[in-house]
Amino acid sequence: MSNDDLQESVRHSLATYFDVLGENEPTDLHNMLIKAVEAPLLQMVMARAEHNQSRAAQWLGLNRNTLRKKLLEHGLIE
Repeated sequence: MSNDDLQESVRHSLATYFDVLGENEPTDLHNMLIKAVEAPLLQMVMARAEHNQSRAAQWLGLNRNTLRKKLLEHGLIE
């Protein structure tokens, strides 16, 4: 899958979201989208990295502490 394919998938999902909204205006759209994408991204990367936070952080280009904070925010670790 290319970057273009991923972007097209996001466009399609957003188009569907706006269709469902109808005449209603969205609020906090950026934050909503980041949270919607970030959780499955973290889940998939952690699984692929066999739950090795150091490896996952490296793959994501994040500091390990930042990754840990995000995992806690999304309830993916305790």
